[in-house]
Amino acid sequence: MYRGRLERDLSLWVEKGLLEAKAAEALLAEYDARPASFSLGRVLMGLAAVLLGAALLLLVASNWEYIPRLVRVGLMLALIWAVHIGAALLLLRGALATAGGLLVIGALSFGGAISLVGQMYHLSGDEQAVMYLWFAVATVSAILFRSAAVTVVAGFLSWASFAVYLENFDTRWFGFGPYVPLVMAAVVIGLVRFTGADRARHLAYLLVVGWLAWLYVVVDEISVAIAFAALGMLAFLLTALPVRPISALVGTAGAAPAFYSFLVAIMGLLLLHTELDEGAPMVVIGLLTLAAAVAAIVLHGRDNGAVRYLAYGAFAAEMLYLASVTVGTILGTSSLFLFSGLVVAAVAWVVIRLEKRFAAGRVEERA
Repeated sequence: MYRGRLERDLSLWVEKGLLEAKAAEALLAEYDARPASFSLGRVLMGLAAVLLGAALLLLVASNWEYIPRLVRVGLMLALIWAVHIGAALLLLRGALATAGGLLVIGALSFGGAISLVGQMYHLSGDEQAVMYLWFAVATVSAILFRSAAVTVVAGFLSWASFAVYLENFDTRWFGFGPYVPLVMAAVVIGLVRFTGADRARHLAYLLVVGWLAWLYVVVDEISVAIAFAALGMLAFLLTALPVRPISALVGTAGAAPAFYSFLVAIMGLLLLHTELDEGAPMVVIGLLTLAAAVAAIVLHGRDNGAVRYLAYGAFAAEMLYLASVTVGTILGTSSLFLFSGLVVAAVAWVVIRLEKRFAAGRVEERA
């Protein structure tokens, strides 16, 4: 998709005399020579690895009653060693996709080996501890092989570990277990930076956002919602300021830090709406939400599309909400729809003006 758009842009610039035809051909050839960020072969290899790993887990769960215990353990250990040795050899040959698939099978096989030992010897160990061990082994594997594929597995294992905690304790705070998802998220982000699995960072950020939502359910106090709104907005502002070393870290992490910090702020404001849904406090929260949306558009709206559209959505939703609870109590239903339509039209006009301003700003910078 991007290549087609790039080719059209280059052709247009050649027609306008902004670029020579040979330079356009050279630029397109350089782009074609880059390793593809998306490869269907890699995706299929990853899916195949997951399916084979799942098959192994199901095979373990079915109990091999007719195979001696030591043989079963030996087979699992041999499989784990074989896939890792095979992955190492493939990495030396440059077969990254196949090596990544073998490493995924190895990471999943380790979980199967734990289950197998527990089945055979009727161990009643802590399921949560098993998830911690599984995540730790996947982390070590990702570091040793610098594997982006295993980093993704570790990201999903962090979610699975938190799910096990929720299944066991629901909304109860038990020991140090609630802190572990935050530690796992930090580990996954570190693995992302080390292995280059950029898309896996969203697993870590979403885990933190989910954990914060769970924390609000556990505490159920308005102070938590205020903290979300205030600290989320503070973190968002820090992503826009040229403060080192924060600016350097944010610059290498793409759009994610600004988007997720702003998402936490919006989540806090939404929770405050549920806590303060009438009177002057409701109007104040509404105005703060509008101000936060405008600030987000001003600070990151031009270069961060995710933040821009989240801010647009928050601004439009807040305008409609304020209109419905204030004007809606005075006007009839048809008048309310008319007023809401005018509000949406006004928001659309503002958005179009901002988009044109952002586009003009990009042109000036390039000039």
